[in-house]
Amino acid sequence: MTDLLLTNARLIDPEAGTDTLGAVLVSDGEIKGIWSDTPDIPPSFQGKTVDLNGKCLAPGIIDIGVKICEPGERHKESYASAGRAAAAGGITTIVTRPDTLPAIDTPEALEFVAKRAATDAPVRVLPMAALTKGRAGHEMTEIGFLQDAGAVAFTDCDHVIADTKVYQRALTYARSLNALVIAHIQEPTLSKGACVTSGKFASLRGLAGVSPMAERMGLDRDIALLEMTGAKYHADQVTTARALPALKRAKANGLDITAGVSIHHLTLNELDVADYRTFFKIKPPLRSEEDRIAMIEALADGTLDIIHSMHTPQDEESKRLPFEEAASGAVALETLLPAAMRVVNSGLIDLPTLWRALSLNPANRLGLPQGRLSAGAPADLVVFDPDAPFVMDRTKLLSKSKNTPFDGQRMQGRVRATLVDGTVVSGSLK
Repeated sequence: MTDLLLTNARLIDPEAGTDTLGAVLVSDGEIKGIWSDTPDIPPSFQGKTVDLNGKCLAPGIIDIGVKICEPGERHKESYASAGRAAAAGGITTIVTRPDTLPAIDTPEALEFVAKRAATDAPVRVLPMAALTKGRAGHEMTEIGFLQDAGAVAFTDCDHVIADTKVYQRALTYARSLNALVIAHIQEPTLSKGACVTSGKFASLRGLAGVSPMAERMGLDRDIALLEMTGAKYHADQVTTARALPALKRAKANGLDITAGVSIHHLTLNELDVADYRTFFKIKPPLRSEEDRIAMIEALADGTLDIIHSMHTPQDEESKRLPFEEAASGAVALETLLPAAMRVVNSGLIDLPTLWRALSLNPANRLGLPQGRLSAGAPADLVVFDPDAPFVMDRTKLLSKSKNTPFDGQRMQGRVRATLVDGTVVSGSLK
């Protein structure tokens, strides 16, 4: 492990909220020093000095809610391919979903994926486990044993637990173990069979729509259960303006609640579906432009805490179908950063605010030491050029599946190097 002195860097510090020129010393896998002027190099330093020429240096991205299709659908994504894609996208920690075939709902299944990830992925992998057996919503999993096996959170992903009594018991038990529960907030009956957001556009296209109120109703139910149980809770995706007032009240009332939003809901809207383009079919469906702007404003004021890629690989056979029959989801590990730069370039948020949602807040929610530029923190870092232009070509993505909605679009923001524990795992510091 070579010591590194990274100079002439544009330091993006989400904890301090600053964007300044400086230098960072990396040694033994940790950040040993940070300077905003001439670095005070220790006499014993015999490592490598790299001039970053004004490129951005920030904590590595921590991405909660990544789907890896092992076991069951390895042809869509493996830990090896997802790990390479994450590293190429500046993501140093992926928090994986349990919606595999079969679901990750036993310690044995969790141990299998943990071993596979440790062997195959160049980035950190933290697994989540299912909250109920088979994600069926009937019987809760052995949360304590799964925690002991390494689960960092519990979720049934997009399978909403319809039985409120089962959900209440699971939240109560999770609270007793201080376990984080991550929920998908949709009223399941209203949202069943829907593929777009209801409204004029959905009617013109003849597609089954769901009202934004389904999200509000799902969040209202969960907040009521949090008041009953005191559980630690994260809403994976808040995507509509109508849900924000309830979220603000819950936070003001002292509930242990955070919320995220997907990068696609920050950068795309319902009109992008256009002529039934299935790469734009995601869950929940894309919303109105007014909702999109409201989500960005909620990130800026702290109502929303985390940006997720919601990386969901689907193969060609799953997407090359009529819109209503096509599978939901989009890959996003490699497009997360350049897509997020669209929000920054719009002038609605700055880079430190963006990195608070991409790195610091996810680390804090999971109790991780990463996600910050400070002495003693792990040297999980990303070097990127925020202004580098390129045209997205999905065939060049490292993910096995290529279902990105950004194919052929002009984008900005290139990752130049990704470091985990001070070691370059993607790109180059040359």
